[in-house]
Amino acid sequence: MPFPRGRKPTAAAGSKIPKLNATASENQEDATQVKRSSSPPRGAPKKRTAFIDITNAHKVQISFPGKKKEPGKKTAKKTSSTSARCEKLFLSCVSFSFHPSMQIPKEFDIDSENSEDCYMCPEYAKDIFDYLKNREEKFVLCNYMPTQPSLNSEMRAILIDWLVEVQENFELYHETLYLAVKMTDHYLAKTPVHREMLQLVGSTAMLVASKFEEHSPPCVDDFLYICDDAYKREELISMEESILQTLSFDINIPIPYRFLRRYAKCVSASMDTLTLARYYCEMSLMEMDLVPERGSLVAAACLLMALVTKDLGGWSPILQFHSGYQASDLAPVVRRIYSMLSAPPDDKLRAIKNKYSHKVFFEVASLPLLSIDILEKALSS
Repeated sequence: MPFPRGRKPTAAAGSKIPKLNATASENQEDATQVKRSSSPPRGAPKKRTAFIDITNAHKVQISFPGKKKEPGKKTAKKTSSTSARCEKLFLSCVSFSFHPSMQIPKEFDIDSENSEDCYMCPEYAKDIFDYLKNREEKFVLCNYMPTQPSLNSEMRAILIDWLVEVQENFELYHETLYLAVKMTDHYLAKTPVHREMLQLVGSTAMLVASKFEEHSPPCVDDFLYICDDAYKREELISMEESILQTLSFDINIPIPYRFLRRYAKCVSASMDTLTLARYYCEMSLMEMDLVPERGSLVAAACLLMALVTKDLGGWSPILQFHSGYQASDLAPVVRRIYSMLSAPPDDKLRAIKNKYSHKVFFEVASLPLLSIDILEKALSS
């Protein structure tokens, strides 16, 4: 059961998550990520659109660089269309200029079907993902654990297992979970943290990610509660400042989940196939050896494994065109993920497996792992 916003829940014993290795609660989220009800609980922050508060939209003055108002000319009445305002605001806020890339071959065009949907940005969709892929170069990490005097990979895995439970209980977007893990890794790569403060780092990263991704993020009191009141409000706010300053407030980190959905669209993957790839991708969050890998590469490897498991073919030309990766590029990451999945399970880290064993996730965690010979054949072809 998700926790109410703005006050401590009075749920029955067992619903609270007092420590990192707590047992995963039953998943309440469907496979298409249905969000909370439209009626916000008491204490919830006011919902906003992705760009502006629509109640103040008529007050927003959008000025484009280099365009001056002609003297004596009246300003045309602004359209009341929310989508038009959002599109203009988006185009004026991005920090780079879009220039449509080369002509996309007809057989590789996956965006023209959304030509009437401005929110999908069909004209710039490939450029956007190419930009995100290039942006990954800025966020490449190494194995930072040797620089942490009191942490190890097992502690990090326990933290992420707990964050998955938090994401489920708060019914947060999957993007929020991935971004929280990315911010945690980037912070730990630059700042030594004592093991007693690791949970504070993770929960604060989830709070910041919620503010970035969610329409109605949980409040500070909610995160203090799920930590069993182990930390004070001042400590959490101080940690939030520390994380943002350490990351130079640049938290728009490309995450594998976005690339995975894009690549799945290339082959019109069914929801059960995409969910299987999502299971592999979420499991990869636990693996310290995969931290240095780019999210786009991890997403491609997970989708390839799902396609081969479902006997839907291998890495096709359309996937190579949109991802920029060949099957040979994916091979090392695929083998590493396969090795992780084939290892004996840790009974203390069950949150992801329990989550994807639920029927709303097609029980993909219960599917047998494919043969390594079949996987190697797909990689070689």
